[in-house]
Amino acid sequence: MANSISGSSADKFELDPLWQNLDWAIGQMLLMGWDGTQVTPQIRSLIEDHHLGSIILTAKNLKSAHHTAMLVQELQMIAKNSGHPQPLLIAVDQENGGVNSLFDEDYVCQFPSAMAIAATGSLELSYEVNKATATEIAACGVNLMLGPVLDVLNNARYQVIGVRASGDDPQEVSQYGLAALSGIRDAGVASCGKHFPSYGNLDFLGSNLDVPIITQTLEELSLSALVPFRNAISSGKLDGMFIGGCGISNPSMNVSHACLSDQVVDDLLRNELGFKGVAISECLEMEALSQDLGVQNGVVMAVEAGCDIVLLCRAYDVQLEAIKGLKLGYENGIITKERIFTSLRRIFHLKSTCTSWAKALNPPGINLLSQIRPSHLALSRRAYDDSITIPLPASSLTKSLLESKNDASMIHTMHDRWSHQIRERSAIMSGEGVFREFGKTLARYRNEKLLHTSYTANGVRPVHENLINRASCIIIFTADANRNLYQAGFTKHVDMMCSMLRSRGQKKQLIVVAVSSPYDFAMDKSIGTYICTYDFTENAMAALVRALVGDSNPVGTMPGTLRKSKKVLKSRQHWLVEEFDSNRDRKGLNDLIRAVHRASDQDFRYLQTTTSDTFVLDNPNIIETHFVVRNSSTQALYGFVATYFIQNVGILGALIVDPTKRNLSIGRSLHRRALRSLTQQRGIKKVQLGSSFPALFLGIPLDIEVTTTKEWFSNSGWDTQFPRRLTNMVIQDLSAWYAPEGLSQSIQRANISFDLIYGVESGDTVMHHVRTHANPEVLELYRTALEESKACGIVRAKDAGGNLLGTIIICRPNSPLARYVPPLVSLGQDIGGLLAPIVPPAPLSTLVLQGLALMGLRQNKGHKATKSVLSWVVDDAFEPLVAMGFDILQTFEEITNSPEM
Repeated sequence: MANSISGSSADKFELDPLWQNLDWAIGQMLLMGWDGTQVTPQIRSLIEDHHLGSIILTAKNLKSAHHTAMLVQELQMIAKNSGHPQPLLIAVDQENGGVNSLFDEDYVCQFPSAMAIAATGSLELSYEVNKATATEIAACGVNLMLGPVLDVLNNARYQVIGVRASGDDPQEVSQYGLAALSGIRDAGVASCGKHFPSYGNLDFLGSNLDVPIITQTLEELSLSALVPFRNAISSGKLDGMFIGGCGISNPSMNVSHACLSDQVVDDLLRNELGFKGVAISECLEMEALSQDLGVQNGVVMAVEAGCDIVLLCRAYDVQLEAIKGLKLGYENGIITKERIFTSLRRIFHLKSTCTSWAKALNPPGINLLSQIRPSHLALSRRAYDDSITIPLPASSLTKSLLESKNDASMIHTMHDRWSHQIRERSAIMSGEGVFREFGKTLARYRNEKLLHTSYTANGVRPVHENLINRASCIIIFTADANRNLYQAGFTKHVDMMCSMLRSRGQKKQLIVVAVSSPYDFAMDKSIGTYICTYDFTENAMAALVRALVGDSNPVGTMPGTLRKSKKVLKSRQHWLVEEFDSNRDRKGLNDLIRAVHRASDQDFRYLQTTTSDTFVLDNPNIIETHFVVRNSSTQALYGFVATYFIQNVGILGALIVDPTKRNLSIGRSLHRRALRSLTQQRGIKKVQLGSSFPALFLGIPLDIEVTTTKEWFSNSGWDTQFPRRLTNMVIQDLSAWYAPEGLSQSIQRANISFDLIYGVESGDTVMHHVRTHANPEVLELYRTALEESKACGIVRAKDAGGNLLGTIIICRPNSPLARYVPPLVSLGQDIGGLLAPIVPPAPLSTLVLQGLALMGLRQNKGHKATKSVLSWVVDDAFEPLVAMGFDILQTFEEITNSPEM
């Protein structure tokens, strides 16, 4: 039957019986929109009669924040009254910069584009802006943000994706993408990365019916374009993936539309990259697809390829055709019930994370928006001011403007830089209006007139020559001049005119402002003053005025590889290093740790529980001296290094550098100062890279960047050839863990006994054992554990003669010692700790280690821990622990050298 999904009685699904109805099931797999600011009979019918589960809203639907909240509430009420078990997904494009669906001058803040945020060099700002954006749209009832953009501009000079992407460096795009995802998630909104597999290096063939093509090989994509998508998936924070409509043509793949290809969706996205979230297709109303395949074939192919939700933006007749196509696809056996149910489970899981009927029917609207508006306005202004970039040295920029007594001329292009496709992604003020407002604002600052006009492909006209002759300062605006070459030619012509007039003694300063791509004149040193704003919203132009008149200092930097190429020139610069002052630097260090956490891969998730207090031991037996590189004006920390000295051993316990300030020699400056401090300690016999107390970095982390990290320390003077492996391990679900069969009997046969001691007075034999067989900081770890007798204890293993065979520290959940061992700090779970098992090599050492772990786990269970972390397992000792059911959490390499090295 066409209206039901049949299957054998043995099939077991976790879905409501309602979804056996084909009409209901298909409706949930569609994302649709319409034109108009009111609910139309057509969109109502789609929800009521065709059970549409997701709606996309564009600028054509939304008049204001209050209107949006009311509109969404009405849509959700229609869904509720027509029997939908879960609320609708409500999606918008809200990328900031020039790509926004929701505008409201009174309640919704304008923020900079993704590339502008990257230009600030602040991952923290990326997090804050994306959280603020998501919070605002959530207040209006939106629960799915179609973003962030994860495209890498591999061919940055010629791609229409432009400033919507963070830049052309895959690692940098990854960092800003992860920060954005964290912000969106913390606002309670679902995210959808785009545009998989990449819109960052497309070849355009010309006509409307031609689909842009990716010509890179899969190997090339894997090394660059796919990196941000892979890292976003690995983070576990990406809810959805937007599959592009581009083609792919390379030796291993020939695809006409990526979103219709199982090679792209099922093979590459699902199987290779491991994405388990919701895959959403590009809009299938595109002319190239409808002419080539037809919408009915297109939607069937999209679902068959692995898309869970198919997007059809607004044409009601096409939407009905798509619904009919999916039904025919099922009747023809092309789409199976298993395929449909797989998508439904993903969709319902997504809905459960971002919405509920209580939220959907009661959006807070302008009540919340009015409360958060002051802080969001301040955030917007800070973001725009920090993004303004002067890639090349300015020649007396503000002086020329402030001291000039003649008129200034402003000449801007009429070119519409935004590429409007099927759905209007932006609704910013027209170019003429924005530039006119900029001119008025700048003129008010100078108490002079500022004249302006536009220019076109017709070149320099008499009106331009007249303005240039009258003014002492000429400002030219360009928008994607690399793709619109007439703009480059016009600018060069004006530059030549200004040079000629200057040679005759006239004052003619030329300022070129790129309001879109920063690559227009980034490498052209012939241009006197070049400024990048990354978008031409009113807010960007207001920030430009503040920069021009000296109210703000342009601190933005070019994104990606252009930034790195400049860093190379500065790689040997020296930074002032100061001693860490807890009162002054505590907040800055906490901010630095959070920034590093957001930029790191999932293996560094325990940084989330690290604070400045982690490094401050206040132990009378340890000399600790920490150092920072900081911005004395803003109090921000750019880097931090922790050092400890105990019993003739100098320890470098942590070296952290702001991810946006790397390759500037901050790490080298800190490292140099730290080693100088340690080697000046009287009696020092060795230096050690890595610490178990505090236990943030036991050594060099063995992650995907280990080669680079080891090479850095090797180049800094360390002999890294003979490291000691140290491992952190975990039992994720302690309640479900049971001792391996036969382990207890083996321990009994070996006559190994165990006891548990508390307090310093009971620890003489333990301390002697640790002093003999472990590092001096481990000895202090044990001493601290014995002093925390209410929260920590020591399990001892003994032979039949009472000789000590091994020891391990046991920590209750939330013990004071966890402050120095970040993996033990609870994030919603009660974590028991097993620390520093010390078992000297002997015939029974493996059994002793397993026995200590067994006793410790039993103690953790008794303390109601839900999981158990075992820290500081030496060399190959992790292998018998894996056999017991432990998983490896993190592995390090501890390095020790003589001070002379």
